[in-house]
Amino acid sequence: MGLFRNARWTGTVHTRSTLVFLVIWSAFLFGSTLAHALIAGAPSSEAASALGNVLGIMMYAFAGVLVQPGNLPGFWIFMYRVNPFTYLASSFLSAAIGEAPVQCATDELLTMEAPGSQTCEQYLSSYIDTAGGFITDPSATGVCQYCPVKDTTQFLERVGIDFANRWRDYGLMWVYICVNIAAAVALYWLCRVPKRKTRG
Repeated sequence: MGLFRNARWTGTVHTRSTLVFLVIWSAFLFGSTLAHALIAGAPSSEAASALGNVLGIMMYAFAGVLVQPGNLPGFWIFMYRVNPFTYLASSFLSAAIGEAPVQCATDELLTMEAPGSQTCEQYLSSYIDTAGGFITDPSATGVCQYCPVKDTTQFLERVGIDFANRWRDYGLMWVYICVNIAAAVALYWLCRVPKRKTRG
């Protein structure tokens, strides 16, 4: 129900729900086609399973969700860029939670004292310009209550996701699906189809 409310703010409930469905569908297709490619090229189902587990761990680790791209060692940033889960997570999170306002719960608000006779807005304006967020009562003096996140787009930007790229990222999932299909066919032909011996 919460995700449904996120889309209502922009009047795009049907578009976003369609995209979320398509992203989930493409995730299943990606997994299926990758499994076919691994099975076609591996000498046994156990070897394909082991390789699939290693690839799955690598894709989860470098998708930008567990570790943000800016925190990855320079050598490993290419894994973030070529990782299909990067685009899967980006498209899914953008469609599901992007461009919705955030309301901090009472225990999530940061409380501080504004010095002298300054209002909370005067005291925190330069910080908010840099870090984002909002003040619950900008004209208050004395005690200020600050929420560090103003909207979900601000949250997505912190993890390197751009709401505007949600359809592009979904389209990139289809590139990976097509590569998996081509790899499955090529590996099946190379590793499974008996080759005709030529007479010498």
